[in-house]
Amino acid sequence: MYHRKLSKYPTPEDMLSVDTETFTELLSEASRGRFSMSKASEIQESAANTFGVSFTNYAFAFQIKQIIAQINFIEKQLEELEPKISELLHQTNQVITTITGIGDVLGAIIIGEIGDISRFESAPKLVAYAGLDVAIKQSGDFVGTQTKISKRGSPYLRRAIWLAATVAAFKDPALSVYYQSLKARGKYHLTAVGAVARKMCNIIFAVLRDNKPYVPDIK
Repeated sequence: MYHRKLSKYPTPEDMLSVDTETFTELLSEASRGRFSMSKASEIQESAANTFGVSFTNYAFAFQIKQIIAQINFIEKQLEELEPKISELLHQTNQVITTITGIGDVLGAIIIGEIGDISRFESAPKLVAYAGLDVAIKQSGDFVGTQTKISKRGSPYLRRAIWLAATVAAFKDPALSVYYQSLKARGKYHLTAVGAVARKMCNIIFAVLRDNKPYVPDIK
């Protein structure tokens, strides 16, 4: 709905025709609160300094409206799909959603990418399949460990676990403590989240292998 409202302002001239307060409200609603008045002012300032190409304005405006219409269509499809995904997941596997940060949609992606957990001999095998293992840099006789993940294996599984880890790093009783301990040791945010994601892989492996709900290991 909010994308449709924004589609009324597809060109720089259109963005400048509305007051900043109204544009801020539309932008905030369309971005679900991510962008506020500062971003709206920045966009309008950029619009004011943009080179105008008047003879192509109609074509650009039409193209932008078409893209917004496609976004609205996809979002509507997603709204219809999510209840079906939840229903199917609860019929096949419920324990995955007991893990902090993993809801029905991420749970369905993870189950779909992993398949039968017995395919993996151990948790490190699952970590490697998700591409969350630490990359090894080798040059001549030198072998060093980088802090970057390898990004091998399934990108969909990796993204799903990473998204769950960004939530668990702050909300899970055990993983949040682990995250904070890494930050206290001077680790960057993304490095710490990567470590949480690897621990979450271990948790996923154990939960699926034993078919038992997740219970945070608080020490």
